[in-house]
Amino acid sequence: MKRIYFIIAGALLLTNIQAQTKIDRTKRPKAGPAPVITIGDPVTYQLANGITVLVVENHKLPKVAATYSIDAGPITEGAKAGVLSLMGGMLNEGTKQRNKAEFDEAVDQMGAEVELSASGGSASSLTRYFEKAFSLMAEGIQQPAFPQESFEKLKSQAITGLKSSERSVKEIAGRVAPALLYGVNHPSGEFETEATVSNLTLDDVKAAYQQYVTPSRGFLIFTGDIKPEQAKQLAEEAFGSWKGATLTLPKLVAVKNPAATEVDLVDVPNAVQSEIRVANLIELPLSNPDYFAVLLANQILGGGSDSYLFKNLREKHAFTYGAYSSVNAGRYQTSFSASASVRNEKTDSAVLEFLNEIKRIRTTKVDPEELKRAKALYNGSFALGMENTARIATYATNIILNNLPKDFYRTYLQKINAVTVEDIQRVAVKYFGTPSSRVIVVGKAAQVEAGLKKLGYTVRLYDKYAQPVTAKANSAEATFDAKKVVNDYLNTVGGVDELKKLKSMSQKMSLTMQGMTLVLETKSLAPNKSAVLVSMQGNVVDKQVFDGNNGYHEQMGQKQPMDKEDLADKKAHVYLVEQLDYLDNAAFKITAKGVESIAGKDAYKIEITTPAGKVQTEYYDVASKLLVKAENSAVMQGVTMNETVEVSNYKKVGAIMIPYKVVRTVEAGGQQQVMELAVTEVKVNEGVTEADFK
Repeated sequence: MKRIYFIIAGALLLTNIQAQTKIDRTKRPKAGPAPVITIGDPVTYQLANGITVLVVENHKLPKVAATYSIDAGPITEGAKAGVLSLMGGMLNEGTKQRNKAEFDEAVDQMGAEVELSASGGSASSLTRYFEKAFSLMAEGIQQPAFPQESFEKLKSQAITGLKSSERSVKEIAGRVAPALLYGVNHPSGEFETEATVSNLTLDDVKAAYQQYVTPSRGFLIFTGDIKPEQAKQLAEEAFGSWKGATLTLPKLVAVKNPAATEVDLVDVPNAVQSEIRVANLIELPLSNPDYFAVLLANQILGGGSDSYLFKNLREKHAFTYGAYSSVNAGRYQTSFSASASVRNEKTDSAVLEFLNEIKRIRTTKVDPEELKRAKALYNGSFALGMENTARIATYATNIILNNLPKDFYRTYLQKINAVTVEDIQRVAVKYFGTPSSRVIVVGKAAQVEAGLKKLGYTVRLYDKYAQPVTAKANSAEATFDAKKVVNDYLNTVGGVDELKKLKSMSQKMSLTMQGMTLVLETKSLAPNKSAVLVSMQGNVVDKQVFDGNNGYHEQMGQKQPMDKEDLADKKAHVYLVEQLDYLDNAAFKITAKGVESIAGKDAYKIEITTPAGKVQTEYYDVASKLLVKAENSAVMQGVTMNETVEVSNYKKVGAIMIPYKVVRTVEAGGQQQVMELAVTEVKVNEGVTEADFK
C-alpha cells in the first residue's frame, strides 16, 4: 500500500560535568600498592531442616537485610520452560494469610523491601521493623496463595514479553547463543517460548514450587545491625519447622566444543546490525589455580575500554560502540565469550578482528604494564566491594558451595598479584579457544553470509530458535518476473481496476511505547496528496504534509520544508497504491532479487528505484502473493535511518484488502527501535478533504 513516512520523536538529554581540577591527562595515573584485606568469618548456624544460617554483623547503620537462597543447581525445565520464572512471579501475588494488596501494603507501611523469586527471597528494613519484614518474607516463601487470576495475568504478560522480543536482534542473540553452545536440551541452553509458556497450567506452577522451594540446600544470610543470637532465634521461629523436598545437585554430561572453529549464522531478516559472539565452553571451578590468571587475561583482552578488543574494534576500526569479553567460573561447565554489536556491512571484518585479538593474546606475551594495570583494577574493585557487608556473607557461601579453603578470599589479592606474564599466555591458550570456537552471528543473512563464507570457516545456518536450517536448492538464484509479482499482488488485494478507482483513504493506528499511547493518522487524496499526524493525549506532536506540489514537516511547533528529494519522490506517484506506479510509469525500475525466507515462508524479493533515485526493497509472499515486508533508508538531520516495515493480518475494507498489523523497525546511530502498530480504523473514498493538506 502507499508508503507511510513518519517520525516518532524522542530526545535524551545527556549532561556531562567535569571537575575543574588541574590534572595532566596525558599521563596515566600510577597504580598504588595492593590493599591489605581483612575478612572476618560470619557466625554460622545449622537448622535441623538443613538450612545454613550465616550472620555478618555491622552496626554502623540501623538497618538489617536477610536473603534466603536455594542451591538447586542447574534445572532442566524441558517442555515446561518458563515455569520457574512464572512460579517466582506467583510468589509475589499474595499469601494464604493476605492477598497481594494487603501484603504489599504491610511492606510499604514499614518502608521495607521484600522480594520473592523461584530461588528464594530477601527482606531489608530499618532495624526496628526488621522482625516484621523478615516474617513477611518467610510467609511469602512458605505460604503462597497461588490465585488463578494472578496466574492468568502473569502468563499473559510473559507471552506478551516473548512476542515483543521476537524482533529484537539482541534478545534473539541472548537466547540462541547459549542454546548453540550447550544445546537446546541442556539446562544452560534451553529457553522459554510462546508455545512452552502457553501450555503451562497453575498445577505446573504448584508442582515446581513443591519440588524446588524447600529448606533443602537453603542458605539464610543476615547482614547488618543484628546480633547472631537474635538472627538465630528469628531463623528458628520463621523457618525451623518448615519441611520440603530434598534436593540433589544434578550431574551433567560435559558438552564438547566444535572440532574446529565454525560460524553459526542465525538469520534475522529485519536486523540492521549483527550481534557477534565468539565463544567456547570451559571448565573453570573457583578452586582451579588458573582462576586468577584467567580473570586478568580476560580483563586485558576485553574487560573494558583499555582492552585489546575495545581498542581494535571501536577505536581503530569504528565497527562498534563497544567490544568486550567475559569469562565465567563455577561448579559446572561455563563459557568464555567475546561480543559486540556491529554494522551489517562490517560483520565479517569484525569477526576477523575478534579472532585476531584472541590469537594475539594466545601467541604473544602481554606487556608487563598492561598486566600491572589489570592487577591494579582488581585490587581496587575488590577492596571497594568489601565495604558491602553482604559481600562477606556471599564469600562465605561461595566457600561452602565450592569447597574452597577458608582463606580463599583473604588471600585473593595475593593470588591476583602473583600472576605472571607467562601465566596470562598459558591460560589464554587453554581457555580462549579460537581453534575450537563458535562464532555466533545473529543478523541479516542476505547481507552478511557471503562475507562470512570468505573467512574460510564452515558456515552453518540456524533459525532464531537455534534449529538448523537447510538451504533450499537454488532459492537464492530463483528467477521470476518482477512485474508479474507486483501485478499478482495488485489483483490479490482488490484488482488493478478497483485500485485505480481509489480517490481517498484514511487510517488510524495505535502504538503503546514507554507506557504512552500514540495515535498515528494517515490521509491520502488522489493523485498524490498525503498527510501524517502523530498524536499523544489528543495533542499533535508530529505532522508531515504534502499538497501535491510542496510539503513540510512540523514537530513540536517547529516547521521545516520538505527537502527536494522527498518532493521529487512524492511527485512521481500518481496513484494512492504505489505498486500501480511501478507498472504504469516506466521511470520506476523494478528488479527481481531472488527468493528469501520471511517468517519461515518463501518471499519474492524486489528492488524498486523511483524516478527520484530512491531505492526500496519489497518482499511478496510466494504463496499468498501479499506484500509482507519493505526496507528503505533515509538521511534525516545528517543521520542515516534504516527502516524495515513488516505488514500482516490483511482484512477487506470495501473492495480492497488492507494490512491491519504494521511492525516498524528503525535503526539509527547503532540504536534500534521496534514499534508495533495496530490499525484501528480505515476509510476508503470518504472523510478526506483538501483542507487536510494545508
